[in-house]
Amino acid sequence: MEDLNKQHQEQLGDHHIGTSAETPLRADAFLMPDTQKIEAIAEHYHKIMEILGLDLTDDSLSGTPYRVGKMYVKELFSGLDPKNKPKISVFDNKYQYNKMLVESQITFNSSCEHHFLPIVGVAHIGYISSGKVIGLSKMNRIVEYYGRRPQVQERMTIQIFNELKAALQTDDVIVVVEAEHLCVSSRGVNDKSSKTTTLEYAGKFNDDHIRNDFFKML
Repeated sequence: MEDLNKQHQEQLGDHHIGTSAETPLRADAFLMPDTQKIEAIAEHYHKIMEILGLDLTDDSLSGTPYRVGKMYVKELFSGLDPKNKPKISVFDNKYQYNKMLVESQITFNSSCEHHFLPIVGVAHIGYISSGKVIGLSKMNRIVEYYGRRPQVQERMTIQIFNELKAALQTDDVIVVVEAEHLCVSSRGVNDKSSKTTTLEYAGKFNDDHIRNDFFKML
């Protein structure tokens, strides 16, 4: 039975199953301070490296467990902590620009939640103002925030989309994410050339003509 469960879990990971539009987090996820998290991760990663047979007395490896812990908490997975959420500044659309605005080729680095391997890609965002506009750099920061956590690409796309809709107070938003998954290119099927594309939109972007205009601008 245990072997069957392991096979089932592995298959779920290979199929990139996501369970929710929200990142699965425990209620006590942020009770432990960052410094303690880093030390705890370092301790466990030290054990992983020992199991792999690595000599942690070697000068090149001795600091690796701590570096990994710090990297996880402060960098790769910093988007898990709400305190790192960017402050979203929106402004009145005083110049009455009522056409589509597109911010394309927003680069990001994320991590597959099934194997903790990199997801590397770009996001393209478009919206039509209903009276509010957002600073351009804030769109990059939103993408960065939701990328910096263990992710499923579909979920990340929806999270960016929902954040923009709430900030801009409009349904007229479209988000496209294109990415390479190293869990596909560096293990398993070892496909070096494929990319994954996800899309979410609402409001005026349900109109084929408006949506096609967005794609033409890309």
